[in-house]
Amino acid sequence: MDTPVDLRSDTLTIPDSGMRAAIAAADVGDDVWGEDPTVALLEERVAALLGKAAAVYVPSGTMGNLTSVAAQTRPGDEVILDSESHIVQYEVGGAAAVAGVQLHVLDTGTGLPSAASVRASVREANIHHPVTRLLCVENTHNRRGGAAFTAEQIDGAAIAARESGLRVHCDGARLLNAATATATPASRLVERCDTVSLCLSKGLGAPVGSVVSGDADVIAEVRRWRKRLGGGMRQAGVIAAAGVYALDHNVERLADDHANAAVIADRLRDCDGCIVLRPDIPTNIVVLQTRDAAAQVASRATTEGVLVTRMGPNTLRCVTHLNVDRVQCEHAAGVLARAASTA
Repeated sequence: MDTPVDLRSDTLTIPDSGMRAAIAAADVGDDVWGEDPTVALLEERVAALLGKAAAVYVPSGTMGNLTSVAAQTRPGDEVILDSESHIVQYEVGGAAAVAGVQLHVLDTGTGLPSAASVRASVREANIHHPVTRLLCVENTHNRRGGAAFTAEQIDGAAIAARESGLRVHCDGARLLNAATATATPASRLVERCDTVSLCLSKGLGAPVGSVVSGDADVIAEVRRWRKRLGGGMRQAGVIAAAGVYALDHNVERLADDHANAAVIADRLRDCDGCIVLRPDIPTNIVVLQTRDAAAQVASRATTEGVLVTRMGPNTLRCVTHLNVDRVQCEHAAGVLARAASTA
């Protein structure tokens, strides 16, 4: 193919002409003053979608997670979460450096702490211990192969947390992928979560931004943390308009990304040079355990115009999105099979 097939991430999507037109036509105002009508519309739309009372637009998913953690903890508190979660692996230690919290990481195997593991991880009241304050879950889970979790699975962990006096945050960067894969309304998936961060710049295809939703009080505190971290934006309706457009046009088509990821996974299951690590409920991410060094396999694939991400010494990730179609994914699968099998 003349054009590279870029499977490195769904953050690489490019706004289409309709989204660019929406951006150009956006009605704007000063969002820090609460006067941007397009930002307000986006926040209202996401809050309603997730069944929450309020929402706040933030520049990134990392800021969405950090502000949610900081708003629901005090310095010195402890947060329970999976060892492979985005907050642990990809947010530059912000929870510790900025929010001042300690992370209690669990090797869950699946990506979601069980009810029993949550209960066992809550510290007893003791002057020597930090206070366990928050449970963080991730749905879908990036490093666990794009695993989607059902409402019942999230409920189990969240109920255990609440019974122990904890609040619950959901890193829902790809939550609408989970809703699509489980055929469940997004609001039901996060019904028992106090805060939810939803990313607009991954599968939904907007160029920037995430939205944090929750009750009015916690969102007011998240908004203060957004300002504290330098995330207060002025005429942000210019970018928020892309988010509104994405909600209107790019949600139903997420099923196409899942189907295209299955094309790659199915082809590589028969490859003798790698193992496909597929979760019980897969989405748009395919993780490969390679026999040869992942860097070598990725380099071979690059020479044939297929770009993937190295996630470990022998681990590669492929992510489908709206800028790659089925034909490209079929081609990429063949390239990756050859790249992985070359001794």
